[in-house]
Amino acid sequence: MRKLFLLALVALIGLVTSCQTMTHSKPKKLLVVSVTTGFRHTSIPTLEKMLTELGMESGEFTVDFVQQPPEPSRPGRGATDEQRSTFSDAQSKFRIALTNELQKLAPTNLQHYDGVVFASTTGELPIPDPQGLLDWIKAGHAFIGIHAASDTFHRWPGYIEMLGAEFDHHGAQLSIDCLNQDPQHPATAGLPNVWPLTQEEVYQFKNYDPAKVHDLLILDKRPQTPRTPGHYPVSWCKDYSNGRVFYTSIGHREDIIDPDPNMPNRVNSVDISKAYRAHVLGGIEWALGLKK
Repeated sequence: MRKLFLLALVALIGLVTSCQTMTHSKPKKLLVVSVTTGFRHTSIPTLEKMLTELGMESGEFTVDFVQQPPEPSRPGRGATDEQRSTFSDAQSKFRIALTNELQKLAPTNLQHYDGVVFASTTGELPIPDPQGLLDWIKAGHAFIGIHAASDTFHRWPGYIEMLGAEFDHHGAQLSIDCLNQDPQHPATAGLPNVWPLTQEEVYQFKNYDPAKVHDLLILDKRPQTPRTPGHYPVSWCKDYSNGRVFYTSIGHREDIIDPDPNMPNRVNSVDISKAYRAHVLGGIEWALGLKK
């Protein structure tokens, strides 16, 4: 009897210690990159706001930013030589400022973070150590890509392989029915089996192999005319050595990202926005290892 009592006491102490550890565990740290050298989405500030709010509301992570320095305005057709020269100097300073901002992705700085988010980044970003970033993810860290993250580093095969696909093209915005491929995953657990979006810019991909990722959302029809039946990925996740990668191509329109009911020209419902935020939060939680 005494032995059973001691075993129960040990189990209780272990449970209390575990609960205390969970209660006092520090929030994870995310570094959100929203720098672009190609097309720049107007929804980027809305994505940054959403990620900040998700961290604060969940209490699970904090966010720091790698943001675009102010860009010089290009002179018009009738510009003088002096104006062109001034613009050229300003452009050179902008490139230096951009490179300096991206130094935050150097391995020595990444050691302070648990994950990186590429929020609609585009183009060939002058990051300080490309292979160092991949090695850091492989070592057990998180990479979260949103929308145009797949339209980034087209000349870097290692990045494309890490992400799982590469943006190819998109057509006009349209309504789609996203098919939930894993209702148990944190990123899709709150979504119905068929999740309709009223209007969104829908990406199509190349260098995508469904056998190398875990699909979360797909389309069963081509998102352009003709609506050919097939397998068209929308969101997925994958292991990357000891790291985790989550990507969602949704996130072009502000009225999908922001649930503000008073947003002008809203097409997608507030419920769609709330579901999208839960989708992204679940993906972050999975990538950070907070949820299985």
